[in-house]
Parts: sequence; C-alpha cells; structure tokens
Amino acid sequence: MKFKKQIAGLQAYQPGKTTEEVKQMFNLDKVTKLASNENPYGASAKVKEYLDNVTIDYAIYPDGYASRLRSAVAKHVNVSEKQLLFGNGSDDNILIVSRALLQPGLNTVLADVTFGQYKHNAIVEGAEVRTVPLLLNGEHDLDSMAAEVDENTAIVWVCNPNNPTGTLIPSDKIQAFVKKVPSDVLIVLDEAYTEYITDDTYQDSISLLKEHPNVLIMRTFSKAYGLASFRIGYAIGSEEVISQLEPLREPFNNTVLSQEVAIIGLEDQAFIEACKEKNNVGKAQFEAYCQERNLHIYPSQTNFVLMEVKADSDKVFQGLMQRGFIVRSGNVLGKPGYLRITIGTEAENAGLLQKLDEVLTEEGVL
Repeated sequence: MKFKKQIAGLQAYQPGKTTEEVKQMFNLDKVTKLASNENPYGASAKVKEYLDNVTIDYAIYPDGYASRLRSAVAKHVNVSEKQLLFGNGSDDNILIVSRALLQPGLNTVLADVTFGQYKHNAIVEGAEVRTVPLLLNGEHDLDSMAAEVDENTAIVWVCNPNNPTGTLIPSDKIQAFVKKVPSDVLIVLDEAYTEYITDDTYQDSISLLKEHPNVLIMRTFSKAYGLASFRIGYAIGSEEVISQLEPLREPFNNTVLSQEVAIIGLEDQAFIEACKEKNNVGKAQFEAYCQERNLHIYPSQTNFVLMEVKADSDKVFQGLMQRGFIVRSGNVLGKPGYLRITIGTEAENAGLLQKLDEVLTEEGVL
C-alpha cells in the first residue's frame, strides 16, 4: 500500500502504564500516578454535580461549532468568538496547525527538549525539523531559534512554560522574539500550563495578537481544570489565521458533555486559584528535597517538576513503580538522569519522596 514514506518506523505515542496495570505487575493494593501532569484535585465540584444530574440525548450530534463554549471562552480571554479554534485536546490543534502549514520543502523550528507532538506531526507532513538546544536554565534559546528561521520556515513552536522542564520564558523575551520573526511565519505559543504561572513579571500573551496576527496561542482544559478525560483544547489567534485553520477541524470534534463541563469549569475560577495555591505548596516540597540532597531541579511554573536523580532514569522510574508510584523517566523526554514528576497532593508528594530516598540509596546516590 502507498503509505507516506516519512511514517516508516514512526512510533505511536506511548502514554505509559495505567495504575491498574502497575497494580497487577507488582501485586500492589495502591498505586499513585504522577506521570501525566493531571490535576491531583480533579475537577470543580460543580462539574461533578452537573454530571450526576445531566440528561442528554445520545443520538443527537453535539454542536459542531461549540457555540456556548465558544462564547464563554471568548468572554474569559476577552477576544472575538471568531478568534477561537476548538480541538479534541491540544494534540488535535497541533495536528490541525501542522496539516495546514507543513509540507515537504518547508521547515519548522522548535526546541530540542520540548513537547514531542510538534516534531511528530512535522515528520508526518514531510517537513524539515530544525531543533535548537535549550539554554542551561531550561528556557528556549529564542535568539538561536530566530536565527534558524528562513524563507522556508512555516511554524516556530514555543512551549511556555516548557514541557518537560517547567521553565517560563520571560515576557519581555517573548515580545522581542515575536518582533524578530517574519510576519509570514506562524509562531505557536503552547501555554497548556498557563493557569499555574506565579511569576509576577508574566504578561498575558493575548495582548500580542493585536499587532502580531502571526501568533497563535494554545491552551487547554486538561491540566488545571482537571478535565483531561473530556479532551478540550483551544487556540486563540487572529480571525485571519483561525479562518484558515477552521476548515481542517473535524466536524463534531468536541462532545456534548465536554462542551458543557468546560463551561462549568471555566466559571469556577475559585477552584483554579485553590489548586494553584496547593500546587505551590507541593512544588516547595520537591525544591526542599532537592536542595537537601544536592540534586538539580529546574525552576517550574507548572504542576510538575523535572529533577535530577544522578542515576539511570529508567532504573529509578522502575524502582518507584515497584513501590507504587508512576512518574516519567527523563530518558524518554530527552533528559537522561532526570525524572519528570507531576506535583500531587502534599501527602502524595511526601510518600513519593520517601520512596525516592529508598531507590536512590539502592542506586548509590544517597
């Protein structure tokens, strides 16, 4: 069959093992998953109340334009409804953007250690992938990324805060970068973790859209809103860019339930603020642990940390899994010798760090 030659050997996304699989593998009664940056506090109680009482007609298609959700999000971020694109999670929006702009003969620029779906989709579309090493502090090297842009560049991807390092690029650097990149190159600012940002100098990037219609901002309900299972991501851009992307969106790509729970989640900003505060407490637990044991940890503005273990990441990952904690090995993220760990509840973090001490002792690190 006539498959694209560029997909030969391409690997499907590996989500990692579920808690049930790990329970069976190691005969455990309890397993805590801190691997996928989900909200350990779940979703707003108002979402749960809605789901307990909702009645829907399963035979009817959802609103293909997500009209009510579109109106709610437009009001929340203060843009026109025509400036929004809704996807089946941000992964869907990344695919839509890649399909719309990338093709053989064109290139895309991104960091070498960042969210893997940017590169994955570029390979599928046959575009050249140009990767730029992160700075030592874990930030994107925007100057070097700008230098990689040429007349054949279609997209520049900037994950901010970055996954997996958790680091935030200062707003003044983003603003200078946007001015430097040619106006015919789409700059995607992937802001999946924006609700967790605590940096006082951070300026909302939506203000860039007025003067830079080549900027597209991606956000999601999967992280802070605790709605990952409903798969709702959205992009904010100029009406011109959104109008070009919208025809590539699959019809009815957001379900009836997902649209409604996203609206309810959006209304409960007190829940988001409470999660943010608890997340900061948890982050401090990991920072103190690393400082006491002389382990490097990247400064995180997200709900996860990337921390050094001074051992084979896979071995430490396996050791923790055997003890009932699922994390993410740095080996699969381009950061060997590190673990990416979702910040859980205070009790979950304490339990994990206790088990991590056991594993690192076994590995001769402590």
